[in-house]
Amino acid sequence: MRVIAGTHRGRRLYGPGKLALRPTSDRVREALFSILGNRLTNSRFLDLYAGTGSVGIEAVSRGAAHVTSVESNRDALKLLRQNLELCHIGEEIAVLGQTVQQFLNHPDQWNGPYDIVFADPPYAEASELSSLLAASRADDLFALDSWLVIEHAAKTVLPMLLGCTKFLRRYCYGDTALSLYFRSHTVQA
Repeated sequence: MRVIAGTHRGRRLYGPGKLALRPTSDRVREALFSILGNRLTNSRFLDLYAGTGSVGIEAVSRGAAHVTSVESNRDALKLLRQNLELCHIGEEIAVLGQTVQQFLNHPDQWNGPYDIVFADPPYAEASELSSLLAASRADDLFALDSWLVIEHAAKTVLPMLLGCTKFLRRYCYGDTALSLYFRSHTVQA
């Protein structure tokens, strides 16, 4: 794994090795940041199910002002912290060692609202994200005109509405898909 572009371009990151983690591939990460384009510059970025931290690190490398990474797996947290140290990233990324549900249930921990929310849940749990967002005060998580991007198995069909966000477009890359949602003043919570 490596950082693809930006200030940390080419930096090699620690990968999962034999751990049961599925980091976002370089191909899908490149596609994600191509989709986000200039929206990323000076943005507040939330990385749910952060894993090794490669997406959050890439976001900072490409100009995000702040990233909040949420991950509950201890082994993944260790890798995430090692990767932050490797890239000499400190205050730009806040790491919260907890489940996404715990994070969503504690708005006092949010550094939002966020311009971009990226979620890469275990593929079997992608459909549960809808209920997690609905059960929390997640509307406050999203800035107006923000985007939610979910990485999931291409065979998984997600709902048209997720919390206060509305489906915009789906991109497929082999067995992986990115579903793009948006929140604007016209979407009702």
